[in-house]
Amino acid sequence: MEAALTWIPLLVGLLAGLRDTEAQQTTLHPLVGRVFVHTLEHATFLRLPEHIAVPPTVRLTYTAVLQGHPDLPRWLRYTQRTPYNPGFLYGTPTPEDRGRQVIEVTAYNRDSFDTTRERLLLLIEDPEGPRLPYQAEFLVRSHDVEEVLPSTPANRFLTALGGLWEPGALHVLNITSALDRGGRVPLPIEGRKEGVYIKVGSATPFSTCLKMVASPASYARCAQGQPPLLSCYDTLAPHFRVDWCNVSLVDKSVPEPLDEVPTPGDGILEHDPFFCPPTEATDRDFLADALVTLLVPLLVALLLTLLLAYVMCCRREGRLKRDMATSDIQMVHHCTIHENTEELRQMAASREVPRPLSTLPMFNVRTGERLPPRVDSAQVPLILDQH
Repeated sequence: MEAALTWIPLLVGLLAGLRDTEAQQTTLHPLVGRVFVHTLEHATFLRLPEHIAVPPTVRLTYTAVLQGHPDLPRWLRYTQRTPYNPGFLYGTPTPEDRGRQVIEVTAYNRDSFDTTRERLLLLIEDPEGPRLPYQAEFLVRSHDVEEVLPSTPANRFLTALGGLWEPGALHVLNITSALDRGGRVPLPIEGRKEGVYIKVGSATPFSTCLKMVASPASYARCAQGQPPLLSCYDTLAPHFRVDWCNVSLVDKSVPEPLDEVPTPGDGILEHDPFFCPPTEATDRDFLADALVTLLVPLLVALLLTLLLAYVMCCRREGRLKRDMATSDIQMVHHCTIHENTEELRQMAASREVPRPLSTLPMFNVRTGERLPPRVDSAQVPLILDQH
């Protein structure tokens, strides 16, 4: 009975933990062609009461994947600067992404090792209102991507950009980190940022100021290291430092001509006076060509072999011809040297000379016995070649 009472609190705690791990679901409505930003707040995953603030020492990291897949969809990105900062899911859906997508987000508490899950139901729809055919992209070097993803900095950028553009509704179409566009991580110097690309769209045509910035004359000045032409006041400064040499304008008000559909032909080339391939080929016998290719090198090799054999074997003078061509006095001199050398060798081989005392072996003090030498150096010939 006591054992059963002991297991009851454990089962209650286990069930409570399972109930806490059930994933919450949030429904969001991204729009095709418009930037979508969702902030992953620590308070949402810690499930703290509203009147309790999140401790600044809490560290949470997130993992977001498309349901049933190991990664996010191609249009969605995730970023988080540090575990103390919130995470962001951002991107711009395309017409091909229209429909329903489920994103599974898992939060990891680096202090308590707890995990919390949340499902994001994305219902991607087409935007309402007029089209935005006039699109401009700016490189903001004074901010990182996390600093412009919240709504407040984005709205401040649109308000400042309104001073350079003609009055009209401006919408943020896309936000991309400069690192994703081939940028490099800046040096660890205060004030250096990674940079972020912000694409803005409007139904109002571009102003004269923006057209001048994107003109070929401005690009030529940028290539020479000079600032581009800017005929109006830079209302984005000093809050946003824009690289005016990296401004691109796209006008989609005029529809692009459709590509002509190629019509299949009959597969026969048209008559060309400069290309007249033969229509018929006569039969050829390649036996003669093969014999010439094989026999000619063999005959040349055989002739060279015979010539070398004649030179090496048939053109030798011989010893008799050498002796006959040599004078008698030289031959007598040579024979005398040869005979004297042989006589000296014979004398050296048969000499008998007593060995010096220094080469004799030591005698035994107790017995007085002397050991015979193992090698008699007197019998060693002076010339080692004779035996």
